[in-house]
Amino acid sequence: MLIGQAAARQEALSQIMPKHAKPDNARLDRIVAEARKQSAEREATYRERALKLFPWICGRCGREFSGARLRELTVHHKDHNHDNNPADGSNWELLCLYCHDNEHMRLLEQQARPEGEESQPSAATHNPFANLKTLLKDKD
Repeated sequence: MLIGQAAARQEALSQIMPKHAKPDNARLDRIVAEARKQSAEREATYRERALKLFPWICGRCGREFSGARLRELTVHHKDHNHDNNPADGSNWELLCLYCHDNEHMRLLEQQARPEGEESQPSAATHNPFANLKTLLKDKD
């Protein structure tokens, strides 16, 4: 049954597209011109500019990116203003998806805290080595 369907599909395609059709050069030229235009527009975006300015390494965790995984590297705006895109990249840093999400969650948590509440957790008071000298004496 599948062979019959494939044959029917092939027959339908052969009626639509003759085997020796001449390419429409004007159409191909339009497609290439549009692709070049889109490429130039992409290069003008702040992400493309940041990828040219900075090494492809996450600014927080230090992971390196290349090839298909480069899409996991994002541009983070240090002042959180996505309209602030200086040409020198001074408001950008490249972060992996995980570090970028973490950075934005930290900002949201900070904004959710009531005023006057400490932004840093209190210092640890437990000393795990307080009794170490006694424990070492007991071993001897």
